Order: sequence, then C-alpha cells, then structure tokens
Amino acid sequence: MAEEEKKLRLAVKSVIPKIKNANNINRMVALFNKENWLKKVLVENRRNVSEIDKVVKYPDYMDIKRIWIDNIPAQLLSYKRSAAEIHKKNFILPESEDWIVLQLHGGGYLNAFKKHYHNMAGFYAEAGHGLQVLSIDYRVAPENPHPAALEDALRAYQWMLDAAYEPNHIVIAGDSAGGGLSMSLVAYLRDHKMPLPAGIVAMSPWTDVTASGASYDEHYDDDPVFGGTKESLIYNNPYIGESDPKDPYLSPLFGSFEGFPPMLIQVGEREMLFSDSERAYKKAKEQGVEVKLSVYENMFHVFQIAGNMMDESKAAWNEISHFLVALERRNKSEEVMD
Repeated sequence: MAEEEKKLRLAVKSVIPKIKNANNINRMVALFNKENWLKKVLVENRRNVSEIDKVVKYPDYMDIKRIWIDNIPAQLLSYKRSAAEIHKKNFILPESEDWIVLQLHGGGYLNAFKKHYHNMAGFYAEAGHGLQVLSIDYRVAPENPHPAALEDALRAYQWMLDAAYEPNHIVIAGDSAGGGLSMSLVAYLRDHKMPLPAGIVAMSPWTDVTASGASYDEHYDDDPVFGGTKESLIYNNPYIGESDPKDPYLSPLFGSFEGFPPMLIQVGEREMLFSDSERAYKKAKEQGVEVKLSVYENMFHVFQIAGNMMDESKAAWNEISHFLVALERRNKSEEVMD
C-alpha cells in the first residue's frame, strides 16, 4: 500500500504543474482511476486516523496552538506580529487581527483531518492578511453518521462565540464535504436564531448528496477525482445513515439560502460536482443572497489544494483574499461587495 501511494504521489506531482489543457487533465484521470487508487489511498489508508496533531513546519511568523473543543481535536493558527514584521510581512491588515476563519475540511465525511489541511489553514491565514484560523477534526462516518459533523461544527462555532469572537468577524470556509457543511451550519444557525457569520467560502461544495445534478453524468469520464466509477463515496456514502439525503442540514441545496451572509463559491469546470455549486449559486441568488460563483477552466475538484503550484490555484487564493479583505472592510464601512 505504501509503495502504491508513493507511486501515485510521484505521478500526480509530475502532472499538476503541467495541467493547462484537456490532454493533461485526461492523464490525471487515467492516473487516479488506474487500479482504483483513489479508494485505496484516501479511504482504505488510515482514512479515519486524524493528522491534526502532526508536527507541521509553519513559517516562524505563524503560531499554532493545539486545543480541544469538548472532545473535538482542533488547532488555532495565528500570526506572531513581531516575527511577521521581521519578515517584512507588511501585508498584515490591522483589521484582520480580530477575524477568524472556521475551517471545515473535506474528505466526503469519511476522512479525518489530514496533513494537507494544515497547508490549507496557512493559505487561509495568508489570504486573510493575518487573520486566525480555527481547524477542527470533526467526527466522520461510518462510525459517526449524520448529523455528527454538523454537531461538531456547531460546537466549534459556539466555542468561538464563547471566546468573544464577534460573529461578524467570523468566516466559515470549507472544501468539498466541508463546503456543504459550511452551508448546512449557516442554515442551522439561521433556523435557530443564532448570530450569523460574516461570510462563507465554499470550494467545490458538496451540496447534494443525492448526486442528482447533470454534471454527475456529463463529467463522469473526465473528472480525475471521482470519475469512471460508481463505487466512489459520492454514490455510496455511509455518512447519510438513517437520514433523509434531502435533509437541508445534509444537502443544503434542498433547503433555503434566504438570509445567508455573502458567499464565494469556487468550482472546477470539469467536476462531477459542478452542478452542486452551480445550482446552489442560482438558488441563493434568486433568494437575495450576495453570492459569487467562480468557475475555473479545466480545473478538478478542490484544485486550490495545489497552492502555489499552479496559476489557477494561485488565482483562486487571490480571489479568496479579495473576498476576505472586502468582508473586513465592509464591516467597517458597509460597502457593497463586488
């Protein structure tokens, strides 16, 4: 298993920097689908073993604290102002200091917090010009079906409120299942008359666990992550458990977005989950939400994880930075976001 994982990583590493056209995307499709590597690496290989406590080398101007929120492992990432100044990180905005992102990781509700999400936390901190990032390792299936992840996300949000973070200084951010979970959390907060966050960042959000969108068929053959098989977690997911898959707290697409804060939704053009983003965007827009959908040409599911390795992922993080800064400045001036 370790040898297969090593081969996959080396192969993908050679392809990612070169993804500029359909031929290279097709190569990635072939690599991921060969011998069902995705299932082997992401699901069977210690999928429920958390890596949130892994030792990660962050820049020395970042500070990491391991914490527990009740029984939920978590980490709080923040900037050391003096060290950042030494490194001439003059992009830090004073208004960012009291802002925080709640990071809800992806993994189809089956995979625990993995090491690459530490990198994502750092990207959020830099995109927000020095804001804090709270990452949680919420419970996953099949051991913990719905609504376990939502309950843990809610507890993390309540922890931030109890820690005196202003709700209008909180941004909920997630990718894939974490993106859908972000929307479900905000729907729950709204329905239960709790204070809402300032905004939502959703990367390739999984908003429809019934897999009913047209893109599930349209991109079946060219999605490098989920394509080419009906055995993937988007078709057979134990997190649903006994719940109705159209429960808005599980599939936010089937609920209402009315009253939501501003949302930024990013999605790759060649995703099977493309419809999840497109339909959520259209519905939210119709219900009066300030929402932007950005479609990245030829990109795959959660391509933002590539960080600085690709022009497209760099552009996505720059867009997230603009969104976060606009939220911060809007909080002061109530300017309309573009």
